[in-house]
Amino acid sequence: MSKNRGSEGILSKENESKREEIIELLKQSYWMELETVMSYITNSTNPDGVRAQEIIESLEEDIQEELGHAQQFASRIKELYGIVPGTMEFKPEQKYLQPPTKQTDIVHVIKGVIEAESGAIAQYNKIIEATDGIDWVTQDMVIAILHDEEGHRRLFEGFLREFEAEGLA
Repeated sequence: MSKNRGSEGILSKENESKREEIIELLKQSYWMELETVMSYITNSTNPDGVRAQEIIESLEEDIQEELGHAQQFASRIKELYGIVPGTMEFKPEQKYLQPPTKQTDIVHVIKGVIEAESGAIAQYNKIIEATDGIDWVTQDMVIAILHDEEGHRRLFEGFLREFEAEGLA
């Protein structure tokens, strides 16, 4: 019984180089999500002040969602015959999410979150384009994650507008 490997889509031998490209994009996304989790833990713990509470609560909720995204990326890397990277491959990049020097500088945190979500949105749009017509499963997964990230960014843009309206940003 012969198997028609051409019907295997992204898993076919013929699509090996495209699959490797997608795996690399997924690895970048995996690290982005994990770094965001670390930064959100930091930025949901350090802030002080009355105005910080809603930001803290929002970040605490987002931590679980971002961790879930990282787990989805890891699973998809494995499904595409890739190897989920270990910690020695991690290289931090999110300078904008470093804790502010003043623990009451909530605007710094808000702007950092907007920057992180914008970076994720750009990355996920790259994956959606790279998978179009070849890897529907990854594309569908990333579209759902993109929806979450757009919602996060929109929420924090609202927080920023409020601070700006009150002359605090």
